[in-house]
Amino acid sequence: MAYTAFERGTPDTDTYQVYFKDANGPISPMHDIPWIANAEAKTYNAVIEVPRWTNAKMEIDTCSPLNPIKQDQKKGKLRYVANSFPHHGYIWNYGAIPQTWENPNHTDENTGAKGDNDPVDICEIGHRVAKRGDVLEVKILGTLAMIDDGETDWKMIVIDVKDPLAEKLNTMEDVEKEMPGFLAASREWFRIYKMPDGKPENKFAFNGEYKDAEFSHKILEETHGFWRRLVGLDQLEDAGGLCPKTVTVEGAKFGISREEAEEVFNKSAEPTEGPGRSDTVDLWHYVHLQ
Repeated sequence: MAYTAFERGTPDTDTYQVYFKDANGPISPMHDIPWIANAEAKTYNAVIEVPRWTNAKMEIDTCSPLNPIKQDQKKGKLRYVANSFPHHGYIWNYGAIPQTWENPNHTDENTGAKGDNDPVDICEIGHRVAKRGDVLEVKILGTLAMIDDGETDWKMIVIDVKDPLAEKLNTMEDVEKEMPGFLAASREWFRIYKMPDGKPENKFAFNGEYKDAEFSHKILEETHGFWRRLVGLDQLEDAGGLCPKTVTVEGAKFGISREEAEEVFNKSAEPTEGPGRSDTVDLWHYVHLQ
């Protein structure tokens, strides 16, 4: 099924949101886009929140009806990822796998830490710079287990199945062969990206080693199971403050009608041009590790 993204509000302000529609109207990108794209090929849908080389920290709003993409804030200010040598903004197309949930009520046996209450993150490493709101069919290559403020935060390494390199990339070893140094650069990006804001470097499970595709599929299966509890398809789990309302998921405990979804969309701000991004985005940082 085709999905279309609609920008609403004013970029670089707190009114900016990206909503999603299928052929029949507004939907939630977190709940109503299937996690599996092709079961036989073991591919997944990925929602792109942040295009490569951009700085605005955009993410699915897990707490609002229809879960639009919006810019994260801290202490009332919009968040931008700093440019840390040698990188400019995000170095992949960054997003999430729908219908997954890193359960904050569950301590992961691999990391010893609870989930971060978000969908599973993806780093799409193909050649194309995607657009915010793209829904891509991706192949899972491996994962990095970041520990963010004491919480498990999986980073799935994926590639768009339409990318020229997709057929050659099936393992992390393939990535290292075809894109030497990229995995090390990705790990370093996650290690240092918060340091320009005065935070300590991030830590990783497994001594920072990437896990393979087979392991990654198991993590996605587990987090999809947690999502099923979130929306009430299986034994109900505490939603942790999230909005579990779905438009299209049959049997879900928390539904929102097509009419209600259209009303939510229509209440969002009309799209207008923005004032421009924060000047801090143009700064450059050389991070010194301790």
